[in-house]
Amino acid sequence: MKAYVFPGQGAQFVGMGKDLYEQSALAKEYFEKANDILGYRITDLMFDGTPEDLKQTKVTQPAVFLHSVISALVLGEDFKPDMVAGHSLGEFSALVAAGALTFEDGLKLVYARAMAMQKACESEPSTMAAVLGLRDEEVEEVCESIKDAIVVPANYNCPGQLVISGSIEGIDKACVLLKEKGAKRALKLPVGGAFHSPLMQPASEELQAAINATNFKTPICPVYQNVNAYPQTNPDDIKQNLIAQLTAPVRWTQTVKNMITDGADEFIELGPGDVLKGLVKKINPEMITG
Repeated sequence: MKAYVFPGQGAQFVGMGKDLYEQSALAKEYFEKANDILGYRITDLMFDGTPEDLKQTKVTQPAVFLHSVISALVLGEDFKPDMVAGHSLGEFSALVAAGALTFEDGLKLVYARAMAMQKACESEPSTMAAVLGLRDEEVEEVCESIKDAIVVPANYNCPGQLVISGSIEGIDKACVLLKEKGAKRALKLPVGGAFHSPLMQPASEELQAAINATNFKTPICPVYQNVNAYPQTNPDDIKQNLIAQLTAPVRWTQTVKNMITDGADEFIELGPGDVLKGLVKKINPEMITG
C-alpha cells in the first residue's frame, strides 16, 4: 500500500518549486493563484529569494505547503494514496492532497497559522533543540524534571532523534542535563520559536477560529494525524486534532509505525527535500521510499 508523506518547516531551499512552475502549466496556474490569495508574489521569494527570506515563518510555511501540494496536484490521476500523513505544517498539505480541504482554504489556513505562530514567537523568546542518542523516555524524564521553566518533547522523529521545545532558559537547562545523561548531541535549532509547546497557546487560539470557520470534507483516504498518530476520516475529528496540533508533540515515529501496521509498504515524499524518507528508513529499514 502506498503512503504519501509531506514535510514541514525546515525543508525549504532557494529555487524550490521552480522546475514545477516551468514544466507544468497546471503548476504555474496554482502558483499564480497562490500569489493572488497571499497578496504578494511568494514565487519570487521561493525561486529567487535569499535563504533569509525563506527562513521567515510567514514565508516558509506557505512555500513548503505550495511545493508539496502542487507536487501532488500535477500527478493528477497518478496520485492514488492509500493513506497520507504530514509532519507538522505538512499535515495541512496532506489534508489538501487528500481532498479534505480545498487548495484555497488550505493556503489561507497555512498563512493564518504562520502569522499566528510568528506573533507568538515575537511575544516571548523561545526555541527548540534536537536531541540525538537517547531513548524517548530518557528525554521525557529530563523535561519533566525541569520545574521552573517550560520545556517539552515536541517532535518524536525516529528512535534516538527527538526535538524538544520551550523557553530559552528551559532549553538551555535541558541541553546540559541531556548531555550529562549521555546524549550524543543536544543542539539548538535555528527556528523562530517553541513550536509544538504550551508557548504556542495564543497562536492555537487564533488558528482555532480560522479552522472552525473553514469547511472540511471527508478525505479520499485516511489521514494519520500528528497529535495521536491515528488514521482519521471524520471532518470534525480532523478539525479538533488540527487545533490541538500547535501545542502538542508531533508523534512521527508512532505515525509511521501505525501506517506500516495498517499495510503501508511504500512511502513517497512530496515536497522539498527528503527528510521524511530518511526518518521512515530509520523507523523501519525494510520500507521502500520514493
